[in-house]
Amino acid sequence: MADSLERVREAFAGRYAVERAVGEGGMATVYLARDEKHERAVAIKVLKPELAASIGAERFLREIKLAAQLQHPNILALYDSGEADGLVYYVMPFVEGESLRDRLDREKQLPIDEAIRLTLEVADALHCAHASGVVHRDIKPDNVLLLKASGHALVMDFGIARAVTAAGGDKLTQTGMAVGTPHYMSPEQATGQEHVDGRSDLYSLACVLYEMLAGQPPFDGPNALAILARHAMEAVPSLQIVRATVPDEVEEIVFTALAKTPADRYQTVQAFAEALASADLGMVSSRTTARAIPRRTMQHRLPTQQVEAVGAPPKRRGLHYGGVAAAVLAAAGVGVFLLRGGAGAAPAAAGPDSRRVAVLYFEDRSGGELGFLADGITEDLIRDLTGVRGLELVSRNGVAQFRGSGASRDSIARALRAGTLVAGSVEPAGGDRIRVNIQLADASGADFKRGSFEQAAGDPLAIRDSLASRVATFLRERLGEEIRVREQLASTRNPEAWSLVQRAEVARKAWQAGASAGDTSAVLAARFSEADSLFAQAAQRDRRWSTPWVGRAQLAYGRSRLAAGAPLEVKPWIERGLALADSAVAHDAADPDALEIRGTLRYWGYIQRIAPDDATAARDLERARNDLEQATKLSPTQAGAWATLSHLYYQVEDGRTTDALIAAQRAYEADTYLATANLVLERLFNASYDLGQLTDAQRWCAEGGRRFPADPRFQVCRLWLMTMKGAKPDVAEGWRIVDSGNVVVPGRGSEELQVRRARLALATGIARAGLADSARSVARSAARADADVDPARELALNLAFALATAGDRPGAVEALKVYFAANPSARRGLAEDSGWWFRDMEGDPAFRSLFAAR
Repeated sequence: MADSLERVREAFAGRYAVERAVGEGGMATVYLARDEKHERAVAIKVLKPELAASIGAERFLREIKLAAQLQHPNILALYDSGEADGLVYYVMPFVEGESLRDRLDREKQLPIDEAIRLTLEVADALHCAHASGVVHRDIKPDNVLLLKASGHALVMDFGIARAVTAAGGDKLTQTGMAVGTPHYMSPEQATGQEHVDGRSDLYSLACVLYEMLAGQPPFDGPNALAILARHAMEAVPSLQIVRATVPDEVEEIVFTALAKTPADRYQTVQAFAEALASADLGMVSSRTTARAIPRRTMQHRLPTQQVEAVGAPPKRRGLHYGGVAAAVLAAAGVGVFLLRGGAGAAPAAAGPDSRRVAVLYFEDRSGGELGFLADGITEDLIRDLTGVRGLELVSRNGVAQFRGSGASRDSIARALRAGTLVAGSVEPAGGDRIRVNIQLADASGADFKRGSFEQAAGDPLAIRDSLASRVATFLRERLGEEIRVREQLASTRNPEAWSLVQRAEVARKAWQAGASAGDTSAVLAARFSEADSLFAQAAQRDRRWSTPWVGRAQLAYGRSRLAAGAPLEVKPWIERGLALADSAVAHDAADPDALEIRGTLRYWGYIQRIAPDDATAARDLERARNDLEQATKLSPTQAGAWATLSHLYYQVEDGRTTDALIAAQRAYEADTYLATANLVLERLFNASYDLGQLTDAQRWCAEGGRRFPADPRFQVCRLWLMTMKGAKPDVAEGWRIVDSGNVVVPGRGSEELQVRRARLALATGIARAGLADSARSVARSAARADADVDPARELALNLAFALATAGDRPGAVEALKVYFAANPSARRGLAEDSGWWFRDMEGDPAFRSLFAAR
């Protein structure tokens, strides 16, 4: 900081006498200085060097001139701007006071009348700016100064975010910085819309008002992505739940200003201010606001499906519905070792783009001797090209389904939506050399580039690197832009170790395929031992490489999966896998594959209940979460880790539906061909259903049905869609689905229970269609199950939903009594948040009496 301060002093010598640094933010450092010409205290903000270099000083300064023209009592003026000795800066008055952020950090909540006064002053400043065509884009407590003498608000940094956005464009993301602050960012700004207007500032100001009243922003989360997703998807939590003295009218005004769609908000900040200024501050009802959803944790998820018998330990608090998205891990194929499932049909999309590349498995033309090499260079090439700027790579899972299929190249390109195919072969070249042949084809399957090279057989790493270099050159020629293959930073430079790992992978895949088919022969067991031995040998050849340890841990995990449900057999394999995973992490703590397999094993141990007590299980669950989240931070496209997290978030104490939804989305975006893609799609549907998002739920159900037409999950989801508000149920189609019998998901409990639950979903759909009498009749019939079929009386909860939808509130209350009698711990969760299933009943005295103090 001393060197930096000295440089700043030298840069401004003769104009500003810089005293000291007084603050630092994400985009600039603030210095207290004295304007020598006008003899006044000023604050000089100097842009971070990396930001200034990215956007360019001339463009930034040209854009900021608009902000300098703003004149208003509640706007902190902009005195000067420019560039000095390579430093891009702007100058503002130095005022005595503190930021609104400082005050909120100290007091948490402000008096209601003062919060409204400050909001009106900021709104007045915004109205002035908007009239001049300036949108702030970063309204937050940090950018509101409170004058020491009067307490009035001054909005600072007007036009700065606009200048950065306009001058930097997409270059801004390369600096690791972002315009706007997630806690206060409007949904349209979060999605990167180029043109946002004053309604975006209005949304941000409403977030600030919300925090002044509640003591916290409307949405929070573990990371920026989670917070932005909640802004876009979740209803605003009630202010009156947090602070009962907030007037009804004020809460209504805040809700309107925080509408997701700009057209649903006040159309100007002036209209918002007028509504707020005329609000009746004395009118506070005794009700609990029922329109907003309190923090939506997993304990409140809706009971569309039951946890599979082998499933997770019961949650230790709140409503244990069993989980709308709780496809248990035993059937989920979670993690890097995938025992079952197929990639399914390709996702729907537009025509092929030449930048979407599929690297097909290279053919072994040696009679089997070079199979390990063909596989190894293929998978390393996919890994090398994944994440390269300008390319979209089809995952290894995507291309693996066509290996040895005999399918034509054009049909493969069509199925994978690939505009460019990379194919090839390896073969002996005589002596001690290997020839690698390369073909690049377009979407029609026609080659547009061919090449080959020879390399010494004893140097497989040179073969791998030469292949990557040549393919990058070919792609650059095709696409007309730089293709820079990422380095194998975490790999080995030991050719023998690399070859051993590739041979181990061949043996592992053979064992995996046999295990998935139910083969228990000694031959298959030998393949397991062979793979483990080869990984161990590789670890000896390169003692610094984590990959062999990861491979052995994956094998142990796969073996434990075969023992699911048998604690005495599964526990030793999980413990063995964890020991190996610990070694992998010890070798390389930044290896996302190592963290993923350790997190997956820890979570699998939690699911299998191997911990001796609840405290240990809770600790294991948290450690699993930490490992998996760290893996995704190190590798944002770590699809397996995201998929596991999308299930794990239904178990952790602070897990929320949006966390699971985000994780499932990231998994699906990273690899639409995961072997567990059907389960990821089911979770996407279920989370959308939980949140009451009809359009998204319809989308994911349709996508699942298109890709996996025989999977009963995507027949069942069609029934649940009929239960949603705004749905237009086709009752005849619902009966066809139920009567088909394709509503039973293997491993989800008894067939009869699943069929009855499906009929209850249909009954709710019938109620949505306006056929209340028929709905009640079908629902009561479906709920009549013997205790051995429904020992936990879970169908009573579904019955309550059906009856509530049919308008039979007394019947719904009686059904809930039956459910609570069998599940007393569930009462608390439903009391905290009734979810959209029962929200319309919250004002019913009989419903409220269910949650009276006991």
